[in-house]
Amino acid sequence: MDRLGSRCPLPGSLRPSVLTCLLILTASFVSYPMLRTLSLQLHSAVTGSYVSGTYSVVFVNCPNEQIAREIARAVLDKKLAASVNILPKASSLYFWNGEIEEATEILLLIKTKTSKVHMLSGYIRLVHPFEIPEVFSLPVDQGDVRYFKWLEEGMEED
Repeated sequence: MDRLGSRCPLPGSLRPSVLTCLLILTASFVSYPMLRTLSLQLHSAVTGSYVSGTYSVVFVNCPNEQIAREIARAVLDKKLAASVNILPKASSLYFWNGEIEEATEILLLIKTKTSKVHMLSGYIRLVHPFEIPEVFSLPVDQGDVRYFKWLEEGMEED
């Protein structure tokens, strides 16, 4: 009977190896974004080439130019991006509360590292006056490596 109990653990008790596997799996998921960023930076440094998707352009609509400028400056001050274009007077048509609405908005094009998009989106949701601000990103597939180096330098912490 004792031998049977040692080979077949009681229900609800996990073997140490299962716990170890769960810990490793959890640590992998938590550290993946950081490890991916580090590996992409290493690859770029060694090869001198750009790895697709390392940087992104984030689109954000704003109700007026003053708010657009305030958000752009705050994003740059917090090193969440290296560059922001403010494109004036975009005509927008959209559904809101079951009705078609029409407005003139200002569009921000924010250039950042893909690894910072989540933090940037969260920050914009906090400071943006719209209930549901338009915030989405597209990864950059190709571009000038010198420009990407400049972007990187613009987001370095002091």
